[in-house]
Amino acid sequence: MARYVVLIVAFVGLVLVLSMGLRKDPSELPSPFLNKAAPAFDLPTLENPDQNISLADIKGKIALVNVWATWCVGCREEHAYLMQLAKSGQVPIYGINWRDSRADAARWLEQYGDPYVASGFDEDGRVGIDWGVYGAPETFLLDAHGTVLYKHLGPLSPAAWERDFLPKIKSAESAL
Repeated sequence: MARYVVLIVAFVGLVLVLSMGLRKDPSELPSPFLNKAAPAFDLPTLENPDQNISLADIKGKIALVNVWATWCVGCREEHAYLMQLAKSGQVPIYGINWRDSRADAARWLEQYGDPYVASGFDEDGRVGIDWGVYGAPETFLLDAHGTVLYKHLGPLSPAAWERDFLPKIKSAESAL
């Protein structure tokens, strides 16, 4: 009899743990850098391998860092919206082209447009790893000090922009 009670208790416990896991949004994998300094980096730019871009180039303004790749379906999905955002001038957008081919990435930007102030070329993916990137696309919101205010997984959309980014941008602007 005691054996059945133990099995029932174990089963109920397992059901409770699993049901808690099902309620979590799998797209919400928080950055370990949330409210901390973004990891320093120094990458050659996609446009010119003799020029570099680093975190120091981004600091001083509220900005987005968008991790993207030509092989990424979600990146293609969000690209038109990134172009819209860039044209609006709300915040500068910097890119990190992640684990890609320089020629493919240059062709992509030529074909679809370039929303980025500059795009670093992270061919081996080490900067993406340092930033805790799980997969492209991922977009980080940084304040003027280079602190990560928010990390968005997946394609950026108008709804996500309004809901998740704008309130944090307004808060960061008021803190300046």
